[in-house]
Amino acid sequence: MTATELTAAGRDHARYLAGVEIRILGPVEAVVAGEPVAIGGLRERSLLALLALSPGQAIATERLIDEMWGENLPANPSNALQALVSRLRRAIGPGLIVTRAPGYLLDIPPEAVDAVQFRRRVEAATEEVDPGERSRILREALSLWRGSPLAEFPYDEFALRERAALEELRLLALERRIGADLESGGGAELVPELEKLIVAHPLRESLRSSQMLALYRAGRQADALRAYTAAREVLGEELGIEPGRELKAMEESILMQDPSLGSPELSVEAVQPRSGLPARLASFVGREEDMA
Repeated sequence: MTATELTAAGRDHARYLAGVEIRILGPVEAVVAGEPVAIGGLRERSLLALLALSPGQAIATERLIDEMWGENLPANPSNALQALVSRLRRAIGPGLIVTRAPGYLLDIPPEAVDAVQFRRRVEAATEEVDPGERSRILREALSLWRGSPLAEFPYDEFALRERAALEELRLLALERRIGADLESGGGAELVPELEKLIVAHPLRESLRSSQMLALYRAGRQADALRAYTAAREVLGEELGIEPGRELKAMEESILMQDPSLGSPELSVEAVQPRSGLPARLASFVGREEDMA
């Protein structure tokens, strides 16, 4: 092959790589030029996921064998791994899986993996001062999720480790996004989402604190205080501890109607007629004749 042909082949390969995505934030997918490709069986999908966790980095053959088969080794582990690599190469295209000491690597840019994109956007959000922009970045990061990551491999150690780390980071991103929305003045519209999250994660004090603030801003001060009581009961029953400083400070601020929390909106009930009398829109102190 001439130098010109080599250069052209290199450009073609670069264009091919630019159109490749590996998605693990949900069912494992390989996408080429916007179209998903058939990866193969569970073993091939597991190998692709394992390589995608360290894109551009060689993973030792011994580790790949250990992660793929554990104690249930095939008769010839090295040959079995080579056969698996060959099948995966045929499935996702040439040049993506490279043999490089001490094993194999997935030769794609790190940002071609959705989990890497997610982590980078969450990290970028921590550097953003403007809460609205911070919320936007975190929403984009969270939109990459299509389901539980690596759920196809419920017993694989590498998948268990990575899934736990990713799900914890996702929950942290949700907390920070809600915090950014509250910082931007959000309130009542966040209550339903927070209620669902607290059902799923009842011990997360940050979510409880955000729920109290959102309820208070919705004009539901009593519900905000009841939320504190519920949090205290759950923490006591489950862990035998009292609420932390953040929750206690939120309760005190609500009891004092601290102006820094933002004024709670007037609820619909507060302006509805009661007992046939017009809604109270102003004080009648000193206006006995008008009251009569």
